[in-house]
Amino acid sequence: MSSLSTRSTDTGIALLRISLGIMWIAHALLKLLVFTLPGTAQYFVSIGFPGWVAYPLFAIELLGGLALVLGLYARQVALALTPVMAVVIAVHAGNGWVHTAPGGGWEYPAFLLLASLALWLAGDGAFSLRRSRLLVPAL
Repeated sequence: MSSLSTRSTDTGIALLRISLGIMWIAHALLKLLVFTLPGTAQYFVSIGFPGWVAYPLFAIELLGGLALVLGLYARQVALALTPVMAVVIAVHAGNGWVHTAPGGGWEYPAFLLLASLALWLAGDGAFSLRRSRLLVPAL
């Protein structure tokens, strides 16, 4: 691969990483600024989860998003965030595809999950503060 091609690929991966991190941060801030953390906790209780889970989940999404934006072990962070969205997809699966459906659909969480997996497979990208050393299986 030529150095120009490698540079373009690394820059593209960085754009994916940074935009994905911003989306994870937005997902966390929605819980804090729109629904409030106590409101999110009440929602969790209404769907059968312990309410206290809202608080560490908020922190995981916010800190994970920040780590992605900064490029701090982005591959590991992206992989670690995927179970969060897998649960969200399961919770919203019965509401239909579009996330703006009543109760929220599953297309937005599915995108976040798949983009996180793509970043895990692709690497950290350019402008990373701490590069990952995670081995990815050959596919």
